[in-house]
Amino acid sequence: MKIHHLKPAPGAHRPKTRKGRGEAAGKGKTAGRGTKGTGARGNVPAGFEGGQMPLQRRLPKEPGFTPRNRVEYQTVNVGRLEASFADGDEVDPDVLRERGLVRRGSAPVKLLGDGELTAALSITVDAASGSAVAKVEAAGGSVTTANS
Repeated sequence: MKIHHLKPAPGAHRPKTRKGRGEAAGKGKTAGRGTKGTGARGNVPAGFEGGQMPLQRRLPKEPGFTPRNRVEYQTVNVGRLEASFADGDEVDPDVLRERGLVRRGSAPVKLLGDGELTAALSITVDAASGSAVAKVEAAGGSVTTANS
């Protein structure tokens, strides 16, 4: 047997249907598109929903949608640092996790400015609000963030 002797199994190969070639052919006149409507006319863009707001434009407005590039910070207020640290302590995300001030292990930590602070602390976090930095520096401490 040679390659030119091979042929498909009986019934496996069917000839191409030629649409729009007369009524007798079975797919004439409307060529299988029915009558009227968008599908009977020209090209319809992928994702077109008949004038309804398409899914890809609706999704960001729906509840429960979270953008992929959004950063979810764990937050800690300067007022909570007052009770947990003494004057001159070094504070970083690992120490905050050890003392139970933040929980999730991998999430970045952001320092917020609610509360009062009198201890001079050296704080290293991923982000900090302006009011938090002002309160720490007013108490004689310093804040270092990941982006500075």
